[in-house]
Amino acid sequence: MLDESLLDTPEDLAEADRRGLLRGAAEAGARVRTAARHAIEAGIDDLKPDGRPRAVLIAGPGAAATHAADLLGTLAGPGSPVIRLAPTGVAPAAGALRWELPGWTGSVDLLLIATPDGTEPSLSLLAEQAYRRGCSVVAVAPARTPLHEAVTGAHGLFLPMATAPYDHDEPLAASSPGVLWALLTPLLALLDRIGLVSAPSDALETIADRLDNVAERCGPAIVTYSNPAKALAAELADALPVIWTEGISAGPAGRRFAAALAELAGRPALVAELPEALAEHSALLAGPLAASADPDDFFRDRVEETPALHARVVLLRDRPIGGLTAAPAARDLALSHDTPISELEPEPGDELETLAELIAMTDFAAVYLALASVA
Repeated sequence: MLDESLLDTPEDLAEADRRGLLRGAAEAGARVRTAARHAIEAGIDDLKPDGRPRAVLIAGPGAAATHAADLLGTLAGPGSPVIRLAPTGVAPAAGALRWELPGWTGSVDLLLIATPDGTEPSLSLLAEQAYRRGCSVVAVAPARTPLHEAVTGAHGLFLPMATAPYDHDEPLAASSPGVLWALLTPLLALLDRIGLVSAPSDALETIADRLDNVAERCGPAIVTYSNPAKALAAELADALPVIWTEGISAGPAGRRFAAALAELAGRPALVAELPEALAEHSALLAGPLAASADPDDFFRDRVEETPALHARVVLLRDRPIGGLTAAPAARDLALSHDTPISELEPEPGDELETLAELIAMTDFAAVYLALASVA
């Protein structure tokens, strides 16, 4: 259930926001600027790269590292593959996780460590292991942590994470908007420096401006009927989100949205890219999750019943309407099964700008759904 009245009460939203999620979303632009400044102060501009790395390895806990690897891999393309090193262990606690370098890792590779914690012993050991193999190491983490000391000792580059005072009030959620941009921004600046992505300082400032613009349109003071993020949250109440993406930037944004819905709002979601999504989810929309799938008496009393869960398609696009698109077929498939559809498409811009806008809008929607949900 969703308390829609809470969505239009900024004071109640702020009181419910014990994890700083809404503040993290609203301050994403400021976090990008701070992180970019920290990267410059740490010496990013002084690097003299000796060509592109053969592969970029990313290690770190939880959704933050997963999303960073997904986004950077999409932006970098196939030239230097971006590979996430998945941890092993018996629990997600900092001391229980273990990371290992692939056997082929060597001096022509680059290891990136991204963590909002910095106390993971295995990440410190990983930095030392990379140093012994001649692999370059760069880490983004809170300053004055064990990882900071380990990376410095391994002659790597440490980039201090841009944190906010409220980050320490409650345990950080890996899908928190603030965490994502604090970790991703320095890595974008680094990969721009070594020629893997195009993210110069003016592009990062443009991203921050785009995030500020989304915060103005989707902030808690903007009422639901004119707030696309609140409207999407209300539409997803008692629905199973079926997220379809189209375009290069929309893919990572859709996967992040599904992860944020699960971690922040406790909501399951399915995600797939068009046009393959039409075949993958056709049977699902024709099954018991379709809005028209209830064969019981229409007039029975449902007051004491738990609302039935029905699918709702969320279409995320970053392609112009006039281009080659599967969106019309997606709409036809959804509507042919009486399945409602929500659509988000960013304003025109380059790949980083459209990616940032889609992420920001879906981040706000996931946060509103988390804060306004009631048992």
